[in-house]
Amino acid sequence: MTLSELKKLKSGTDVRGTAVGEGALLSDEAVTDIIKAFAVWTAKKLKKEELTIAVGHDPRVSAQHISSLVCAALISSGVNVVFCGLSTTPSMFILLKESDFGCDASVMITASHLPADKNGLKFFTPEGGLDGEDIDQVLFLASEKISSAGAGKYSERSFMDEYSRILLCKVEKACGYMPLKGKKIIVDAGNGAGGFFAGKVLEKLGADVTGSICLEPDGAFPVHIPNPEDGSAVAHLKRAVKESGADLGIIFDADVDRAACVDGDGNGITRNSLVALAAAIVLPERGGVIVTDSATSVHLTEFIEGLGGKHLRYKRGYRNVIDKCRELNERGEYSPLAIETSGHAAFPENYYLDDGAYLITKILISLAALSKEGKSLSSLIEGLKRPAEEAEARLRFNTESVDFKKEGEKVIADLTAAAAADPSLALSEDSFEGVRFTSDCGTTLVRMSVHDPVMPVNFESDVPGGVKRAAEKLRTLLEGYPFLDCGALDNIISEPKEKL
Repeated sequence: MTLSELKKLKSGTDVRGTAVGEGALLSDEAVTDIIKAFAVWTAKKLKKEELTIAVGHDPRVSAQHISSLVCAALISSGVNVVFCGLSTTPSMFILLKESDFGCDASVMITASHLPADKNGLKFFTPEGGLDGEDIDQVLFLASEKISSAGAGKYSERSFMDEYSRILLCKVEKACGYMPLKGKKIIVDAGNGAGGFFAGKVLEKLGADVTGSICLEPDGAFPVHIPNPEDGSAVAHLKRAVKESGADLGIIFDADVDRAACVDGDGNGITRNSLVALAAAIVLPERGGVIVTDSATSVHLTEFIEGLGGKHLRYKRGYRNVIDKCRELNERGEYSPLAIETSGHAAFPENYYLDDGAYLITKILISLAALSKEGKSLSSLIEGLKRPAEEAEARLRFNTESVDFKKEGEKVIADLTAAAAADPSLALSEDSFEGVRFTSDCGTTLVRMSVHDPVMPVNFESDVPGGVKRAAEKLRTLLEGYPFLDCGALDNIISEPKEKL
């Protein structure tokens, strides 16, 4: 495959594409060439001639086939393979740091929350996940068919039991033995890789997990999309919490690098409320800067500052947020948390790894402590104000007629200039991407998607009807861009909906 073809598979710091059906971009050839290139890249980076690489996967329908391709490509490159089978993405990094597996790197086969016909590859070294520039180098080597030759050895060993014990021990160390006894906590794993958490962590902590749903791995994801940010997925968990009388519901994405919650009253702790909860857990220790993505609310800033912290609303993209958190700490400005509204959350003490299960263990520790005081988890975020209305519109580019990245930058520049010249609008000073402006009807954020030919728009308003008025204003500003489909804006204008 050519470099331009391979670059179509790049998705930020991952490789992703359609893996099932005719014309699948993540073809056998692509997987084989990319993995062989990764072996060469890793040997050079680590300055090692003999490598051992761990391989794991989520339960997607193409997982077994791609796993066989990955293992074969590594073995033929002279790499020893430890095949871990069904795994979570965070576990495939933690095994490089806290196990006796003796692995130099790992490959996780997953496409996170994407539809069942998609799949992808995530790569780790002991330093962490590869960044975008690293992926570019691997794809270049793949396009040149660069590989090494040899005969590596193959073995099988799961890390999930050990990973579960690491999480279990963290809660027990903080709270003692069986700290969740008497609590009913249910899990919605979305038929992904997160079902382990119910039996191997929660039950061993004393929780009753009766009523948990979608625990069995099924790569077709038959019940709902495994996405903690998706309204319909959260709605499934809300119903399960109410029907089972649970004190808490937990939802993971397919590979468990993201999570969210539903409290015992059936209220979703997602997006801004999830960020607020995580901030309320870490800030009392020593304050610090909470780094989030750009799509967070004005009220969240007020909440964080009310706890004595600072809020840095940074660029969308979990790697951007995590890297900024690391940068702050390295230069001496303490930052205890990097978190996106999507549910990606990373803590410095956990290697800056976005790990949904680790986020939940932090929440469980707080739940156990609060229960002793007769308080609920939601009491931590009672001070968070919610907008009267909020909505998101995803405006799509016609990629057949334009270079969406180039034209998207121009649209953002035009909107910035228009907002600066309009006395009814005020540009936000803390905008690190896109354009964010406020008016008497609320706040509007317009940015480019990290990966897709899409321009997401987020609205929030404290006045009834404010979102509709803000959408009407933006619709007027976006006249004259025929390559941009503004149908999602028109839907808000005709019938504004509150986002879950």
